[in-house]
Amino acid sequence: MAAACALLACVTDTDPVLRALAHPLRLRMLSLMWPGPMSAAELARELDISHALASQHLRRLDAVGLVELTEERTRRGGRERRYRTVHGTPLSDQLDGTPMLAETMAHTLRERAGRRLEASEGVTVDAELWVDPQTWQNVRRRLAELAAELHEAAQPPRTPGAIPLGVSVLAFPLREAADPRARPAAGMSGGGDG
Repeated sequence: MAAACALLACVTDTDPVLRALAHPLRLRMLSLMWPGPMSAAELARELDISHALASQHLRRLDAVGLVELTEERTRRGGRERRYRTVHGTPLSDQLDGTPMLAETMAHTLRERAGRRLEASEGVTVDAELWVDPQTWQNVRRRLAELAAELHEAAQPPRTPGAIPLGVSVLAFPLREAADPRARPAAGMSGGGDG
């Protein structure tokens, strides 16, 4: 989390929505509130953080329009506000090129991998491939459809009969790397005793 937060501190002119997404706790909160509304107290219990910290992160998500107030009720003499994630795809098709979201997702992946149920079935893929543009567009569409299917089926945390899943997908075209066989032009060497 420190790397993601340090990276976030370095970027001051980034889109406020992307800045709000660039924190691992806020990403988890959005996932938890996807299937239904939760209060700051419920989020705090589920994430094992203080109520104050959950409220702070919830306010940040609300300020940029990633969550919506769905219910306000009296509870223990006070007002409890319950929020739900605004449905859509704020995490997909980020075109600004900042690495903040990827860094946050990497942190989240490390944390989730440590909680993986032993001897459980899963899918692990890591690849750097060359494919034709039509294949990429078809696979990209199918990945988006699968993500939408999982989100549609999402249930509130700890629903009887439901299992918790960790899903992180980051697939994108790459810039071509410099040809490792190419030699620098004369006088352009990066090293030497000059």
